[in-house]
Amino acid sequence: MITKEFDTITAIATPLGEGAIGIVRISGTDAIAIANKIFKGKDLEKTDSHTINYGHIVENDQVVDEVMVSLMRAPRTFTREDVVEINTHGGLAVTNEILQLVIRSGARMAEPGEFTKRAFLNGRVDLTQAEAVMDLIRAKTDKAMAVAVSQLDGSLKHLIDNTRQEILNTLAQVEVNIDYPEYDDVEEMTTALMAEKTAEFQELLEGLLRTAKRGKILREGLSTAIIGRPNVGKSSLLNNLLREEKAIVTDIEGTTRDVIEEYVNIKGVPLKLVDTAGIRETDDVVEKIGVERSKKALEEADLVLLVLNASEKLTDQDKQLLEISQCSNRIILLNKTDLDSQIELDLLPDDYIPISVLKNQNIDQIEDRINQLFFDNAAEVEKDATYLSNARHISLIEQAVESLKAVNQGLEFGMPVDLLQVDMTRTWEILGEITGDAAPDELITQLFSQFCLGK
Repeated sequence: MITKEFDTITAIATPLGEGAIGIVRISGTDAIAIANKIFKGKDLEKTDSHTINYGHIVENDQVVDEVMVSLMRAPRTFTREDVVEINTHGGLAVTNEILQLVIRSGARMAEPGEFTKRAFLNGRVDLTQAEAVMDLIRAKTDKAMAVAVSQLDGSLKHLIDNTRQEILNTLAQVEVNIDYPEYDDVEEMTTALMAEKTAEFQELLEGLLRTAKRGKILREGLSTAIIGRPNVGKSSLLNNLLREEKAIVTDIEGTTRDVIEEYVNIKGVPLKLVDTAGIRETDDVVEKIGVERSKKALEEADLVLLVLNASEKLTDQDKQLLEISQCSNRIILLNKTDLDSQIELDLLPDDYIPISVLKNQNIDQIEDRINQLFFDNAAEVEKDATYLSNARHISLIEQAVESLKAVNQGLEFGMPVDLLQVDMTRTWEILGEITGDAAPDELITQLFSQFCLGK
């Protein structure tokens, strides 16, 4: 693969702030020459690739910092260009000073995601792998990380590439039969064979779509609303799941005035826990706003944890909450089971879970129920499975399936096979947008603009 020649870019590749190390990354044709201007140690122009070299960054004979410089020559780099990484002490001032010095020496500031964009443009990764880079950075649990690593290794790329090649073979067979009908040794592409191939592709893509629910949850997490009337233990439950005192807990009704959001790892599944203000009628202006936000959180939640007080009889507010949440993915929790039970169990669905947040009883059953609701009792993510988790990928696969359905519809209407090539070709093109083989430049620019600087 011959890389394209771009100008030389630079950016800070580590989070800004105090730390042990700060890294200024340089990539491009002049990366080594630019670094050599400001580095005093070995002559980088004569240094072997994939080495790390001790020295100093110097400007006008003044030492800026003591550094280690990593040198990697093309094409065995992430961008397939010459890459230099200056490992400096991780202070904000010194890292920025070295960045500005690199820019003054001939590089330009990289755009967000431009290093990964160059890796894509130079054939180092496809779009699915490039997007997996950000998924890996943003992964909140080990399972989300496993899905991102799998895509980074090319699992989705290979599946899509193989499917596109099979579609191309099918289209080629149609063309051969149309252009050279006199060749007896060429298998005739009958409508039956076209239907068989279309069904095969459709089954594969629909199977991939079935992984989308799980993959999207692992990538983005479940928006989980903890609801209930005031003082039933919602904030205590949030603190228990987080293993820290995040929400204020008192015996005073209406303590939680606003929606509190926190992420928690439940058996590898990220939950975005939303502790809501107790839903009740109130004249308090601030609390009233909190109640309205709670109702909105309930409407938008993927999962609802409805907390009831097992030591009291059901109130009208409890019954209202049971009614408005019944169409949601809901788990009913009877809290305070360490006290004498007063709640009318016959008025509740049978799938409630008795818990005591105070005594930490049956909290693990909540995790098991979430697994049942969203993962069909699957214990863990299959290590070698390919999961759809990206909204862009899901949308394109859905479009590809619709194109295949159009082929089937045409077959049912008795359309000639050569006319059905249009929809089959459209399927091939849509799949190419996933990997970037057929993606417009505007899409590529928009995708990489979402990346962080230095990546």
